Amino acid sequence: MASVNAATFSPDDFVWKGVTLTDSAAKQILNLVAQDPEVKGLHLGVKQSGCAGFGYVMDLVKTPADDDLQFTHNGASLYVPLQAMPFIDGTEVDYVREGLNQIFKFNNPKAQHACGCGESFGVE
Repeated sequence: MASVNAATFSPDDFVWKGVTLTDSAAKQILNLVAQDPEVKGLHLGVKQSGCAGFGYVMDLVKTPADDDLQFTHNGASLYVPLQAMPFIDGTEVDYVREGLNQIFKFNNPKAQHACGCGESFGVE
């Protein structure tokens, strides 16, 4: 498997599998959107972070960027910047209850390893 280097990567050269939302994740995005009529959906990106290399970044979106890809499920929109796709393509986004907490979880087939605290992931 070839390494993905963000500096030399051209996202236009690939056909993407996409990012999927579970019913639970879509419902939570719709709950967040309902709180502000200007919000269009949720933005999922990655940043260099933690000991494993990358971390997920989620923000509410009022105006999607020109290079954002839009993925929808049950009326909920998830926006992903094109440059993040090499790191999260094929990811399923879920919203789950863990004890008293409810959080978004990422089933990312590209993540080869994660740090011990779960804050970051690495790709090969």
